Amino acid sequence: MARAGRPDQPNAAERFNEERATYTVKGSQPDLEAGVAAIREVQATLKPKPGVYRMLDARGDVLYVGKARALKNRVANYTQVERLPLRLKRMVAQTRAMTIVTTNSEAEALLLEAQLIKRYRPPYNVLLRDDKSFPFILLRADHDFPRIMKHRGARKAKGNYYGPFASAGSVNTTINALQKLFLLRSCTDSFFSRRDRPCLLYQIKRCSAPCVGRIDEGGYAELVGEAKDFLGGKSSAVQAKLNAQMEEAAAALDFERAAMLRDRLRAATFIQGSQAVNAEGVGNADVFAIAEKSGQFGIQAFFIRGGQNWGHRAFFPGHTDGLSAEEVLTAFLAQFYEEVPPPRCILVDRALPEAELLAEAFREGAGGKVELSVPQRGDRRRLMEQAQRNAVEALDRRAAESGTKAKLNRELAEFLELPEPPQRIEVYDNSHIQGAQALGAMIVAGPEGFIKGQYRKWNIKTAQTNDDFAMMREVFQRRLARVQDEDPDRDSGMWPDLVLIDGGKGQMSAARDTLEDLGIEDVPLIAIAKGPHHGREGREVFHFPDGREKMLPVNSPLLFHLQRLRDEVHRFAIGAHREKRSRAITASPLDEIPGIGPARKRALLLHFGTASKVRAASLEDLQRAPGVSSTVAQTVYDFYHPGG
Repeated sequence: MARAGRPDQPNAAERFNEERATYTVKGSQPDLEAGVAAIREVQATLKPKPGVYRMLDARGDVLYVGKARALKNRVANYTQVERLPLRLKRMVAQTRAMTIVTTNSEAEALLLEAQLIKRYRPPYNVLLRDDKSFPFILLRADHDFPRIMKHRGARKAKGNYYGPFASAGSVNTTINALQKLFLLRSCTDSFFSRRDRPCLLYQIKRCSAPCVGRIDEGGYAELVGEAKDFLGGKSSAVQAKLNAQMEEAAAALDFERAAMLRDRLRAATFIQGSQAVNAEGVGNADVFAIAEKSGQFGIQAFFIRGGQNWGHRAFFPGHTDGLSAEEVLTAFLAQFYEEVPPPRCILVDRALPEAELLAEAFREGAGGKVELSVPQRGDRRRLMEQAQRNAVEALDRRAAESGTKAKLNRELAEFLELPEPPQRIEVYDNSHIQGAQALGAMIVAGPEGFIKGQYRKWNIKTAQTNDDFAMMREVFQRRLARVQDEDPDRDSGMWPDLVLIDGGKGQMSAARDTLEDLGIEDVPLIAIAKGPHHGREGREVFHFPDGREKMLPVNSPLLFHLQRLRDEVHRFAIGAHREKRSRAITASPLDEIPGIGPARKRALLLHFGTASKVRAASLEDLQRAPGVSSTVAQTVYDFYHPGG
């Protein structure tokens, strides 16, 4: 199967603003005849084979990604303009070229289509507007005493993965309870190897302390086996075993062991009792229900593993105008399982026209046959009805929140004297300690909330003193000079409609002067500073570039909204600064030596004790260090003794 290459436009994910009503093609106006001519030219070269096609505009950006069982027939449909809905007519009018990839089957085409949609985020495809990877619980298998931990991303580590969970919070809660239930370690291997006495987790009965021999390898392996059974759906058998052991200990008057087993049983009960959804008897399944209101769609997902609910989440796909619920749900499932491994059973609330194709495409990821079905009775039907209710309620909440956000955006435009509600708000702050490890931070907010994938941070290079104004000038120079160079026509969606600064008159002057130096005159700029009565009344002062100041009533929802934006950039800046300080604390002079990686640095420090002793060592001493070759020893020696 052909793999998708990286997109040829680095800002593909951001160039189309989902909240705007139109999309303008750079360099040419929409032309239906020109679009049809371009499609016919490609169609003439096609054969009735399965594959994926991409519609490209005059700039070469991807407008739409589609799959086909027979490419020639499917592409020909776009030339019959009178049969196309208005949405697709607009797409054809913007099309100037096409890219074709053939596959071995329609199922492969479906997988490739989902992969390309997630990479290019085309404006005419249904989009899964959730870029977060789902968390899993990982029980590692590369150590004599396996570690239990939260995991995101590629599943490269050797071990057993359990998930997906709906959120990091649900994973953390489950891991905490599992530690109480099975006493498995969660520490890193390096921490484990350095212990000479039990840590606090042993004292609070959340670890069996294998690091110092409080449990042998066989006993720990038994706990690991019980954990695997519990996570694999055999929770009743595990609870029955613990209950029998507790009664046995009590009968033997071993009350301390009986109390420990009682606490473990309570942890098992907590995990099962915290389920907000009754999934008993369902086994392993993902449950999806879709609701529609006023052209907006909401999809509710439940993740059931071993009869336990591992969380639920609502999704709100974008670019759904003119599509049916079946089409939206089909496109959603294809993208959702592009990275998440599917279970063997997927329950949906309605029949999908491409259910068999989806099941075939998911077979490889699931490791066997996948069933897509609409439950009709019993526990599964009751669970689906609950998912349907949740989907409707989530969509209602979304509509209410969107209405509130839209109102706040309109009030924001009026208060800050903007020509229209801002679609992209950038908020800036600096963080440092007396000028040390200084960095600048930017967060981004849109009509639907924070856009965390576009947060940025910069290490301050030129302003190394305790000068907030110089730091602000540097951050603005680097951020806006770059976007000015990369997107002078401002059609990528990366230019701010409003810039907020956490600061007062000085920061405002620094930012305003930088914009003037860059020749940028039309980007609204506002500074938000604590007012004279902030501690008592929660007031803020808003500074305008012309020197004017404004304030909002202390109970104003708009004031709370702006404070939240300011607090978010403050949180992000402090977090990034804390991370930078942590790296600086653990830095070593050996890091400066070219070609010396972590393993060799560790070998040198273990042998000599300190970096200063490595510096003072002779070439012969360096060569005798375990794990250090003669070439590496020569490199280290030459670095510290350049004159020989």
